[in-house]
Amino acid sequence: MAEMMQTQAGDAGAFTSFDLSRVPTPCFVVDTQAIERNLKILADVKARSGAHVLSALKAFSMFEVAPLVSRYLDGVCASGLYEAKLGREEYEGEVATFCAGYKDSEIDQIITLSDHMIFNSPSQKARFLAKCQEAGVSVGLRINPLHSEGEIPKYDPCAPCSRLGTPINQLDDEVLDGVDGLHMHTLCEQGFEPLARTWAAIEPKLASYLPNLKWLNFGGGHHITRADYDRDGLIEFIKNIREKYQVDVYLEPGEAVALDAGILVGEILDLPHNVMDLAITDISATCHMPDVIEAPYRPALMGEAESGHTYRLGGPSCLAGDVIGDYTWDVPLQVGDRFAFLDQAHYSMVKTNTFNGVPLPAIALWNSDTDTLKMVREFSYDDFKNRLS
Repeated sequence: MAEMMQTQAGDAGAFTSFDLSRVPTPCFVVDTQAIERNLKILADVKARSGAHVLSALKAFSMFEVAPLVSRYLDGVCASGLYEAKLGREEYEGEVATFCAGYKDSEIDQIITLSDHMIFNSPSQKARFLAKCQEAGVSVGLRINPLHSEGEIPKYDPCAPCSRLGTPINQLDDEVLDGVDGLHMHTLCEQGFEPLARTWAAIEPKLASYLPNLKWLNFGGGHHITRADYDRDGLIEFIKNIREKYQVDVYLEPGEAVALDAGILVGEILDLPHNVMDLAITDISATCHMPDVIEAPYRPALMGEAESGHTYRLGGPSCLAGDVIGDYTWDVPLQVGDRFAFLDQAHYSMVKTNTFNGVPLPAIALWNSDTDTLKMVREFSYDDFKNRLS
């Protein structure tokens, strides 16, 4: 857990030239050039390996850039009805849907929207198999490899008693009846090596079933666009599996699509003192960056100094634990100063909430090449009220 408390890696890139006063606060600012840089890397992996690469909407669902994503990738993966609908409405290509549990009231619509329906358990597969086959939708089963590479139990789908995926030792011909492909999602912000180790552990257990499958989906959690990721290793890995077993291979990167492509801009509201210097900001950990509390982790601050004046940053909510972390500036802060956290395009944006009536951050799209800025969305009281009764 201590490792997760370290500063989240973040590359400021072109954002060092961005004038933070150009947007209201709080505000997510996403750089289209950084998104396209990531997409080009993923498209290269796709072309060289022959894999299908889908963008995971659960991590980054900014559909303003859907045309850009669709230009490079094969489609999207969804986690249920709403994401499947968004994927079909706004993106081009395939929609692969996985949910830990499908509802009777939603299943028909999800099947209509999806190209792949991936089930979490044999019982759900058996329950909805006929509907999928009638609709011509490819059926998948998520497996739990029972091989753990995760560092933090609550982020490890292979942790003991995990509800995600059918344990690999429960597979048999009856369980796999009608199944076209197997899905596994076992990684979290990791390189190629954990994937290779996982496959080495499970390949012998799957060998007798693989000739009857049409596809394998290795899920997400692959940090493919990170500079030190072994992309050549991944490409050879995929090519070997495709050739050996004559199956299609799918990858579902989410974070990799938007890695280092966005910042969250905030403002200093007050500077109290209690044993140490404190700073109240209009960015809330619990409302705007909940992973800071849930993971936990310390987001990187753009331009943080190595020494100088240190403040404990916290949000405006009433939650005592709404604390982002301790940060250092080379000059004392003033009320009204702007600042930005790095690498906030993925997950932070999709997890925002209005607890305590804290306003949602605005969303802006910036082109770092042309310096053009577009305000995509600004939220209001109505967005807060309409979620209530």
